[in-house]
Amino acid sequence: MASTVWKGHLTFGLVSFPIRLYSAARSESISFNQLHKTDGSRIKQVIYCQAEDKPIPRSEIVKGFEYEKDHYVVIEDEEIKKVAPATAKVMEILEFVKADQVDPIYFETSYYMAPEEAGEKPYALLFDALKKTGYVGVAKIAMHNREHIVILRPGQNGVLLHTMYYSHEIRKVDEFRTDLSLVKEKELALATSLIEALSADFEPEKYHDDYRDNLLKMIEAKKEGKAVVATPEPQQAKVVDILEALKNSLAMAKKPAASETAPPAPVVEEKRRRRARG
Repeated sequence: MASTVWKGHLTFGLVSFPIRLYSAARSESISFNQLHKTDGSRIKQVIYCQAEDKPIPRSEIVKGFEYEKDHYVVIEDEEIKKVAPATAKVMEILEFVKADQVDPIYFETSYYMAPEEAGEKPYALLFDALKKTGYVGVAKIAMHNREHIVILRPGQNGVLLHTMYYSHEIRKVDEFRTDLSLVKEKELALATSLIEALSADFEPEKYHDDYRDNLLKMIEAKKEGKAVVATPEPQQAKVVDILEALKNSLAMAKKPAASETAPPAPVVEEKRRRRARG
């Protein structure tokens, strides 16, 4: 089981039960160490005190908040714990809203919310009720030195929790807009057909990070003393006529499906002969 990132109680109305949160996902990337170019040895980053002009150990570091230029107030960890709100231990559902009213742009980080043994029944009840009603819970929780607004929604096997950005954290860009008057009916019809031709069930396991795979292949090649092979440059065709481009795209999208489902040539010929006789 993954490590617990938060432990406490969930409450809605007069119902309260113990839960734990676990990280639902983490990104994977290739990390590199910093080496000294001349001898290939690994370098160390030193924590340095400017006032005493010398390196210092991590044990001598404290938190400080800069309230004005070069003036700080020192904050102790115990002091932070003292002012933590009630939501540091109790997560309260404030309201329920329809799932389709929540814009995904507000989603920040995802967690699995699992019940402790004593909370399995109310947890199952909440999960089932959310699935059947189409609502998600809006709650507050404090962790990682801040209070979050979160969404509780039913996943495939249990309740998922998503921390949310506050509305003031979402960037409002005036230039971000769409001029629908540019769209013509024929173009829209072809674009819709192209979307339908390329539609499929979402299967996340079929997608892979090609950049990461290419880096791993390059590292393996360098370990074996082989030359690094460059990735071919993509060929981008300049779109002159969007209508023609859509028609060609649609033809290309349909071609593989047609070849997979079309009956063998002898069968087609036999059907043609029967229609001619009939």
